[in-house]
Amino acid sequence: MGEISPKMEKLSREKMTTEGVEQAEEEQSPIEQVALTVSTTDDPSLPVWTFRMWILGILSCMCLSFLNQFFSYRTEPLIITLITVQVAALPIGRFMAFVLPTKKFHLPFTDYTFTLNPGPFNVKEHVLITIFANAGSAFGNGPAYAVYIVDIVKAFYLRNISFVAGWLIIITTQVLGYGWAGLFRRYLIEPAHMWWPSTLVQVSLFRTLHEKEAHKGLSRSQFFLIAMVASFSYYVLPGYLFSTLTYVSWVCWIFSRSVLAQQISSGFRGLGVGAISLDWAGVSAYLLSPLVSPFFAIVNIAVGFVLFIYLLVPVAYWNDWYHAKRFPIFSSKLFNENGTVYDIQAVLSSDFTLNTTAYNQLGQVHLSITFALAYGLGFATIAATVTHVVCFYGKEIWYRSREAMHTKKDIHARLMEKYPDIPWQWWAILLFGSVGMSLVTCLVFKDKVQLPWWGLLLACVLAAGFTLPIGVITATTNQTPGLNIITEYIMGYILPGYPLANVCFKVYGYMSMNQAVSFLADFKLGHYMKVPPRSMFLVQVIGTVIAGTVNMGVAWWLLNSITDICNTDKLPASSPWTCPGDAVFFDASVIWGLVGPRKIFGSQGVYPLLNWFFLVGAMASVIVWLCHRLFPKVWWIPYINMPVLLGATSLMPPATTVNYTSWIIIGTVFNYFVFKYHKGWWKRYNYVLSAAMDAGVAFMAVALYIFLQLPGAEMNWWGTNGDHCPLSTCPTAPGIAVPGCPVFH
Repeated sequence: MGEISPKMEKLSREKMTTEGVEQAEEEQSPIEQVALTVSTTDDPSLPVWTFRMWILGILSCMCLSFLNQFFSYRTEPLIITLITVQVAALPIGRFMAFVLPTKKFHLPFTDYTFTLNPGPFNVKEHVLITIFANAGSAFGNGPAYAVYIVDIVKAFYLRNISFVAGWLIIITTQVLGYGWAGLFRRYLIEPAHMWWPSTLVQVSLFRTLHEKEAHKGLSRSQFFLIAMVASFSYYVLPGYLFSTLTYVSWVCWIFSRSVLAQQISSGFRGLGVGAISLDWAGVSAYLLSPLVSPFFAIVNIAVGFVLFIYLLVPVAYWNDWYHAKRFPIFSSKLFNENGTVYDIQAVLSSDFTLNTTAYNQLGQVHLSITFALAYGLGFATIAATVTHVVCFYGKEIWYRSREAMHTKKDIHARLMEKYPDIPWQWWAILLFGSVGMSLVTCLVFKDKVQLPWWGLLLACVLAAGFTLPIGVITATTNQTPGLNIITEYIMGYILPGYPLANVCFKVYGYMSMNQAVSFLADFKLGHYMKVPPRSMFLVQVIGTVIAGTVNMGVAWWLLNSITDICNTDKLPASSPWTCPGDAVFFDASVIWGLVGPRKIFGSQGVYPLLNWFFLVGAMASVIVWLCHRLFPKVWWIPYINMPVLLGATSLMPPATTVNYTSWIIIGTVFNYFVFKYHKGWWKRYNYVLSAAMDAGVAFMAVALYIFLQLPGAEMNWWGTNGDHCPLSTCPTAPGIAVPGCPVFH
C-alpha cells in the first residue's frame, strides 16, 4: 500500500473532527438553556406504576387543591405550587421504599404479579407524583378557574346555584382542554425549539434531588436546602411581622399628605415610582418566578410595562381622558359618572338579567383609566398573537403539518421513541366525552348556566383555534396571553344582559384553552424526564377530576359557613376573607355580561375608541416581521415579541406596579448579568434557587396561617398597614367628594 500524503492525512483529520462535532451536537438540544439543564440519558427499566406513586400522588393532589382553594379567598391570595410537594415527596417516598414489603402478589386467574415495593424510590415516580400535585393547583394557577362562577353567584350576586351544577361546570371546563392538547401535541412537544422554559425549573430540581454530584463546593442539594431555609426564615417578616415589606413605597412616607405623590409612588394603587417589594411572594405573585423567564421575554415585558404605566396611563390621566380624574388612577371597581361606586344590585332583575329601565336611570358604567386602557391592550394582545404566529411560525406549522413524521428529532424526542405513544382513541374519547358532558350541563342546568348549546360549541371552536398560537407563545417565551377578553367580548355582543352566560362562555372558551396549554407543559416536563406518555395522560386526567371535586367542596363549605364572605362593606377591617380574585371576576361579569360591551365599548358606551387597539395589535406584529425581513442582520429585531410586549400588563389588576418593577429587576440580574458573566453558577444553581425560594415561602405561609392567623393572633401596627399610601385612591377632579380625600376646586 502506498503512503498517505500529508494533505490527505490533514483532510482526513478535519473530516473526523467535523463528524465528531456534528455527532456531539446531535446529542444536545439546540436550545442552550435546555442543553445546560436536561440530561441526555434515560433508564427505561425504572418502574412508574407503583403503589407509592398512586398514594402520594392522590394525597398531594387533594392537599394542594384544598389549600389553594382555601387561600384564594384571602386578601393576599397564596398559591401553593407543586414545588412544595416536589420537595416533601422525596423523603416520604424513600421512607415508603424502606418500610413497605417487597413480597410479590399474584392476581387470581391471571399471570399478573405486583409488589408494593419494586425497589428504590425513583425520579420517574417522583415526576408523576408532582404532576398529580400540579393538577391540584390547576397547573400552578391556584384553584380551578370555574369556581369563580360559584363564588360570584353566591357571594356577589347573592343568588343560589346547586352543588351538582357547580361541580359539572368545574370538571367539564378543566377536562375539555385536554382534547385540544391532543390535537396539537405533535406541534408543541416534539420540536426542540418548543422548549417550555418553566419546565426547566422542575427538571433542575429533580436532578438536584436524585443525582449524585462529583463537584467541588456546595452541591445543588446543599444549596437548595440552605436557600430554602433562608427563604422560610425570612418570610416570617413580610408574611406576618412586617407586611409593609411587600409594598415598600417610601415616597409616601415623605409626602404623607400629597395625593399626587401617592398616586405616582404607591406600589399598590399607583404608578409605583420608587416602590419595591422585599417579599418573594410579592415578586413572584402574578408573573411567577423571574428566574425562569428568558431574558428576551423579560425585556419585552419591561418595555410593555414602561410604555403602559409610565407613558400611556399618565398621559391619559393628566389629560383627563374619559374624565379620568373623577376616579382613582388605579382601580378595578366600577363607577358612576360622578365618581361614586356603581350599585350593581340596583340594575339586576329578579331573573338574573339586566334591568334596562333601572340601568338607564342610574347611568353608564365608568372605569378607572388604568382598567380601561388595560382592556384596550388586551384587545391588541389577542390580535397581535394571531398575526405573530402566522408571520413568524406559519411556514413551520404548515411544514410540520405535511412532514411531521419525517422531521429531524433531537436527542430527547429520539429517547422518547422507546415508549408506546398514547392511542388516538384515548384522545377521541376524552374530547368527545368532555364536549358531550358540557352540552348536557348547559341543557340540563339551563337556568343556572344561561349558556345555550350553540354558545358552548362556539366556545369550543375559539379554544381549539387559539390553542396552537397561544401554545407557541408559551413554549418559547414562558408567557401565556389569555383569551378571557375576546371570549367575554364575543358573548357580550351576541347575548348581552346575561352575566352567567358570559362567564360560562369565558371559562369554556378561555379556560379550556389554558388547560390545554398547561397540559402540554406537563407533557414537556415528562418529555424531558423520559416518563412514559400514557402514564402522564392518566395521571393528569385523574388528578384533574379529583382536584376539581375538592375545589368545589371547599368553596361550598366556606361560602356557606363564613358570614358576609367577600363583602368588604360588611366584613370587619381585620377580616382576611375579601376575595380579590373573585371581585375582579365579578366586575368582568358585569362589564361584559350584565351590561354588555355595546353599552361600554360600543356605540352606546363611553369607550368605543378602545376598539382601535385590535388594529394596532394586528399591525404591530406584522411591522416587526417586515423589519426582520428587511433588516435580517439586525440581531435584536427577532427578539421583539409583540404579544408579550402588548400583553405585559394583562394581569393588572389585580397585579400591581410593584409586582412588575421588582420582577423585572430580579429577572434582569439573574437572566442577563449572572447568565452572561457567571454561566457556570447559573447552570448549576439558578433554577434550584427559584425552586428553593418558592418552597420556603410556601412552607412558612402555611405554618403562619395554621399556628398564628387561624387562632386569631393578628399583628396590627405601622409595619402591617400596607404601603402607607391611602391618598393614592383619591380622585383629583374638581368637586368630587370621597371620604378621607381632599376636595379639589
